[in-house]
Amino acid sequence: MQSKSPVSSRLFGLFCLASFLLSLSYGSTFLLSLLIHTRGGNEHDAGSVISTAMLSTFVAVVISGHLSDALGAARAVAGMGLLLVVACLGFALTPGFGQGLRVFGLALGLGWGVFYTLGPIIVTLLVAPQHRARYFALLSGSMMSGIGAGPLLGRAASALGLPLTTAFHIAACASLVGVLMFWRLGTRLKQQGTAPVAKISWVAARRVLSSKAAFAILMVGLGGCVFGGLSSFQTSYAAAQSLDYSLFFLGFLSAAITSRLLIAGFVVKRDAYVTACVLSGLMLVSVLMFAFTVSGTFSYLLAAITLGVGYGLTYSVINGLVANEAPAGTTSQALLLFSLAYFVGVFGFPLLAGHIIVTYGLPSLLLSLVAVALFNWLITLARLIWRRASPHKILQLP
Repeated sequence: MQSKSPVSSRLFGLFCLASFLLSLSYGSTFLLSLLIHTRGGNEHDAGSVISTAMLSTFVAVVISGHLSDALGAARAVAGMGLLLVVACLGFALTPGFGQGLRVFGLALGLGWGVFYTLGPIIVTLLVAPQHRARYFALLSGSMMSGIGAGPLLGRAASALGLPLTTAFHIAACASLVGVLMFWRLGTRLKQQGTAPVAKISWVAARRVLSSKAAFAILMVGLGGCVFGGLSSFQTSYAAAQSLDYSLFFLGFLSAAITSRLLIAGFVVKRDAYVTACVLSGLMLVSVLMFAFTVSGTFSYLLAAITLGVGYGLTYSVINGLVANEAPAGTTSQALLLFSLAYFVGVFGFPLLAGHIIVTYGLPSLLLSLVAVALFNWLITLARLIWRRASPHKILQLP
């Protein structure tokens, strides 16, 4: 395969725009807790709906490689992206908060899982290895823009006196446009070359998980827990603090986008181990702020901005790490496992989080997130210490 670098700005720009539009569908799910509350449910009900998506993302990770090999990555995203449209419409139109919503949660998991998994693989098709970290940052910045904009649609609808379901309808329309764009991009991307084999296997999985890439895979799962836990129930947190939840998403979104698009190119050129340690430490600080120091609008916004920078840039760094530390010939499979770990955190943790909130209260959830973020930071610290100690150990060998 011949990677093209530098990639066409127009082609990659369209790719990022289509990614933004599809990401609005997942971003709208952060309004599910609020929507279900209006229908008589609670955080546990919302968590169960969101977590059903975790089941279907397992299927999505397994089949995404086969779909990519059969249809091409872009058209596989377009085909399964239709499920994102269905999911958003289902959330808006289905009454109550029971099994019906869980069905659409499964649809969301399938559509988002295939898109999220194949997006980075499309980047590896377009971009040479030495440029991947920067373009991963551009892609993730576009996706994060859509994810963060989803909840803001709900706030805008409320400000205009429109029902909350309006946000889900808008997200469905945007996702449909994104689907059409990916379908058209399919022809253009075929001209770039043949995508690497993307099918996952037990042999490839064992090779990846026995390599250094396993640390980045674990870290993205832990980061997904923090992000999913805070974002999925941010409407509940803001209500408990008498704050406007849109401030969280505005602060987080602006910080994540600004950092990923403007300074990620500089950050990813630094020592990845040191950078991951500093940024995961910043993410830990943000969770501590939510747990102990938020008392008003300014501190709330500051905590959100800190999370946006810490989480946003950490993700870009470890995304590059997993691609570069994977054994030869397993880059695509490593990215699939990376996506799977993220899904376990971001979709699986809300089920536990909703149970914690209903049973023990919001403070207990925040303490749980502090523990997760602390463990994530300790992994990066241990890797740094091990790397610095390793040369001395080698010198001591007879």
